[in-house]
Amino acid sequence: MAESFSLKDQLFNADRIGDLAAEYAAGVPGYDAEGFQAQVMEGLAERELMARLEWIADCLEPRLSPDFPTMADQIEAAMPPKLDPSKTDDDFGRFIHAVPGILAVRHGLEKYRERALDLLYTATQRFSMEFYVRPFLNQWPEETWARLERWVSDGNYHVRRLVSEGTRPSLPWAKKIEIDPLRPLVLLDQLHADPTRFVTRSVANHLNDISKFNPDAVIERLRLWAKMGRQNDKELAWITRHALRTLIKHGHPDALGLLGYVQDVPLTAVLKVERTPICIGENLDLSAEISADLDVPVLVDYVMHFHRPNGRAGRKVFKWKQAKLAGGHPLTLQKTHKLKGNATTFTLHPGAHRVELQVNGQQVAEAEFTLLKEA
Repeated sequence: MAESFSLKDQLFNADRIGDLAAEYAAGVPGYDAEGFQAQVMEGLAERELMARLEWIADCLEPRLSPDFPTMADQIEAAMPPKLDPSKTDDDFGRFIHAVPGILAVRHGLEKYRERALDLLYTATQRFSMEFYVRPFLNQWPEETWARLERWVSDGNYHVRRLVSEGTRPSLPWAKKIEIDPLRPLVLLDQLHADPTRFVTRSVANHLNDISKFNPDAVIERLRLWAKMGRQNDKELAWITRHALRTLIKHGHPDALGLLGYVQDVPLTAVLKVERTPICIGENLDLSAEISADLDVPVLVDYVMHFHRPNGRAGRKVFKWKQAKLAGGHPLTLQKTHKLKGNATTFTLHPGAHRVELQVNGQQVAEAEFTLLKEA
């Protein structure tokens, strides 16, 4: 039987720790690279992913100067070259290079703010410091904001991305920030026009975070950016779609309208489940037919309503099709949905289930099926 994939072991293993030890041995005179590597590896296996970063910092810290400005100099001297500036996307760097952020927060937050922010600036050009700038925003909101206003136009796109990613209201795995969640919109006004997808993806994700508590602010900003004309049409269209993805799943009328989908077009639709009952682990086969008298663009999703033992139905929206519906010519669709019994994010339970057909945010048809235990 094949071994299951382990992200924590891919990101933190003997080879990666060996590379980090070699970097510090090259950059810091007299650094005990062998002792560092042995100590890290001794305690690595028992820890989960994020705890491994803290452990590496624990092992690194006593081998550096206790004086933070000197420690920061040592850390910078041991850094690898900057990430490739010729790339424009998906250049995340290596997780082991997040450690400078941990030490910047531990030793620079209270008494050495400016030197710590300098360290974050340098480090983020090797691995994003999005987790570690957030404590500074909470502790020193105005002083850190002044840095963000400088970094937003920095020549390195990893620094520019940090401005958006570090201020996201709902950054995964990250500490909550206490600034007004709408305040960074003035920074996104500049970043949305960035030439690199790595930055614009962050901007879109940032807007998607905001859409979950203030949809109007997101719609208003996207309309403003369209009027500003600072980003090319194709990239702005991509940002808009990505930023509105949560609102689209919930059928938000203004979000749909911004993407060119009309909700009040008369439609007829039929949705069928090809087989029921069906067992967990099998495929659910769906078919749909949608008709209209007029030519109209359609965004077709299907919404699964899952049975729960506590009686509360779970709901999840899945993408199906973007198409141009020709008046008088039915659109016929087929879909196979794998009912995974071993999904890590969603647990299936036997019982009565329902699936809805959603077109331009409106529920236009539904079908039911019974889910049985795994065969």
